Amino acid sequence: MTTQTEPITRLRSLIEPTRQRLEHHAVYAEIRDIHHLRTFMQSHVFAVWDFMSLLKSLQASLTCVTTPWLPSPHARASRLINEIVLGEESDSFDDGFVSHFELYLQAMLEAGADSSAIQTLLTQLRQGVTLDQALNAARPPEEALEFVRSTFAFLQSGQPHIVAAAFTFGREDLIPDMFRGFLRDQNARLSGKLSTLRWYFDRHIEVDGEDHGPMALQMVSELCGNDPVKWSEAAEAAENALSARIALWDGIAARLKHREATLVN
Repeated sequence: MTTQTEPITRLRSLIEPTRQRLEHHAVYAEIRDIHHLRTFMQSHVFAVWDFMSLLKSLQASLTCVTTPWLPSPHARASRLINEIVLGEESDSFDDGFVSHFELYLQAMLEAGADSSAIQTLLTQLRQGVTLDQALNAARPPEEALEFVRSTFAFLQSGQPHIVAAAFTFGREDLIPDMFRGFLRDQNARLSGKLSTLRWYFDRHIEVDGEDHGPMALQMVSELCGNDPVKWSEAAEAAENALSARIALWDGIAARLKHREATLVN
């Protein structure tokens, strides 16, 4: 009999080569000073933002957010999503509560990164325009634009197991581990101006590794069940999500190299 962990093990084996490409991507070595970090953040903030749409889509499909209320058929997945929403949308910070996205915006301000594109996107969306119209007005870096489009393609599938696979395997915790030493060194030099960004990464290391990561794997298992078609679709979504992240990193790395070449010339 196939155990619950065997399909997850096979899926992870299938996507491991792509994950290794991501883990050893050149962009990490390209971020050598605060100027590089600012460039990185201007694109990465869009991934921080659209993560919430993945999360809220799963909350809408796996829990009941309408009235009259009905119990969810996915109790374990429902618990996971509600717990992550609590932390991501209203985490405890200092003496209050704040979303991790808003913390990232604060970190951008502290680091001196330009947040005008993401702020324009938010303003446009609050005015009720479509996402495409808001993106056209915001004019984010091209790699960020394509990443957001890839994220919303998962949402448009309308399939919770596909969204869950993109969510679980595409939103990895590689960034915090790669940046810990960099942030520690730069923060000391810049008199604490990266303290919020370091808190953001440290917090994700804590919750993703100890709680959310294992629970997310259980969520994918619950949604795919014993359906081989769903497992195949989940593997494809996971691969596509990792490839989209690699494309985002490729674009940022190219932008950093172009900046260096411009300064040299």
